[in-house]
Amino acid sequence: MSDQHQSRPGGRTARVRADVLRAVDDLTTEQPLAQLTLAQVAERSGVHLGTLYRRWGTLDGLLLDAVAERLTTGSPIRDTGNLHADLEDYAHRVAADLSGPDGQLLLRTLVAVRLGTKAELPPALTRRFDEMQALLDRARARGENPPTLQQVVDIVVAPLYTALLFGTTPASPATLVDRLLKLHPDQ
Repeated sequence: MSDQHQSRPGGRTARVRADVLRAVDDLTTEQPLAQLTLAQVAERSGVHLGTLYRRWGTLDGLLLDAVAERLTTGSPIRDTGNLHADLEDYAHRVAADLSGPDGQLLLRTLVAVRLGTKAELPPALTRRFDEMQALLDRARARGENPPTLQQVVDIVVAPLYTALLFGTTPASPATLVDRLLKLHPDQ
């Protein structure tokens, strides 16, 4: 195969993706997310609407890619050497993600995915759950008795998402972690 036909990292495809994701960023800060359309993204990005349909299929597919891009740029979970501090650090990170400009985009995308679109969770979000499991496994290896991943999701993560969904003020990450650890003694 000649060099002319090989994939070029950072070539046209990468530029198109960057232009489209930048257009999503711009449009989601200028208007309510519910008003966003693929046609608007095509116009703003200068990328043909047909290309958006071929590459992402639907607006939700595009939003999943945008969310994945944002989550990928996050920093890894710290290992403080203490379960309580690790959980609090994680909860603060989730709260910051949700309260920032990407919170509504993340929530809308997750709702769309869970309501039956064929799209899977973005790998970056799946990686976050894997990181949390690793955090819990590290605590167990240190001799601590950590809660399960499901308990962390139910007691710490879910209230943060619920507050975003209903427009309420969530409990502080520290309060949520304290609640989790009180319900899961022997810490």
